[in-house]
Amino acid sequence: MSPSPRLGRAVASFASPRGYLAAATMGLPTAETLAAQRADLDLWESAQRNPMDYDGVVSRTRESYARLVGVAAARVAIGSQTSAIASVIAAAVPAGAEVLTVDGEFSSMVFPFLQRRDVRVRSVQVGQLAEAVGDDTWLIAFSHIQSSTGQVADVDAIVAAAKRHGAYTFCDTTQSAGVHPVDASVFDATVCHAYKWLCSPRGVAFLTLSASFQKLLTPTQAGWYSGDEIWQSCYGPAMRLADDARAFDVSPAWPAWVGAEPAIRMFSELDITEIWDRVAGLGNALCDGLGIPRQERAIVTWADPDGVDLAALAAAGIRASGRAGRLRAAFHLWNDDCDVAAVLATLLPLRKLRTAVTTTPEVNDLRVPVS
Repeated sequence: MSPSPRLGRAVASFASPRGYLAAATMGLPTAETLAAQRADLDLWESAQRNPMDYDGVVSRTRESYARLVGVAAARVAIGSQTSAIASVIAAAVPAGAEVLTVDGEFSSMVFPFLQRRDVRVRSVQVGQLAEAVGDDTWLIAFSHIQSSTGQVADVDAIVAAAKRHGAYTFCDTTQSAGVHPVDASVFDATVCHAYKWLCSPRGVAFLTLSASFQKLLTPTQAGWYSGDEIWQSCYGPAMRLADDARAFDVSPAWPAWVGAEPAIRMFSELDITEIWDRVAGLGNALCDGLGIPRQERAIVTWADPDGVDLAALAAAGIRASGRAGRLRAAFHLWNDDCDVAAVLATLLPLRKLRTAVTTTPEVNDLRVPVS
């Protein structure tokens, strides 16, 4: 099925990086992102940049991200790293409370909570998350899509369980925003680092907060950019932070946000369901070709404990990744059927060779005795 005109233009905005199946590790820039960053460097070099020039960039990017995930811009704070944002959430957990997370969850969503020695952290399989919520659970911290396997969490069941037990939800959408539909409004908080599926420079991250959950948090990373009037907040001791989620802003790494603005705007204008259908279809085609069950995902994984398949792909110029003993192939906008065919052309002969080796009967070592 041909993409819609708008999606077609988005696909064309990338170079033709055949064989790049690593969006789950790092996204690729659009032509517009590259042009924006080069122009910014030229302005910086010629002493024509003022720090205030970037305020509009950040504001517009915040608004684009808000549209993408279905919340008001006032509910979005800007950050730079997942773990730093998660640490703000971790600081709010009451002593003795339980944080429920996922076995094999990405460390940035777990380590900040493990630093709290007075908090109980319990983990279960992602498919068991909803049923594992109890009355003692204060927070459910999980990824919408698991980094190592590509498994999609049952958001409806998890949110419903949280409501039944009075727990809060904190969802990492780093592996979903830009490729899978995300409704951040159903969660108390979300975090997203935009350098993967949103194809932005590293160092651009977002925190969304419900108004009620924000009241439970302390802006432990507050600085001048958190101020109600940014350029009137450069010096203490008086402090007046923004009333909305901007109170949790950290000062932006300016060049990164210049590159992020066109990328996130582009994704905010696309039908993300169309993207998911496209890339999950490529994933299913790869599964069919490999003879493994369909996974219905953008990230396709299979056991590769010795890394042989990953090494073979790398030798063929195909970029994928290995995580937790599995090969991880991630499809995004720039991928098409040619990439599926390239993987199969590389791996199927290797699999036939393995089968031939394991099914060849042993030949007895016949030796003529010495007389």
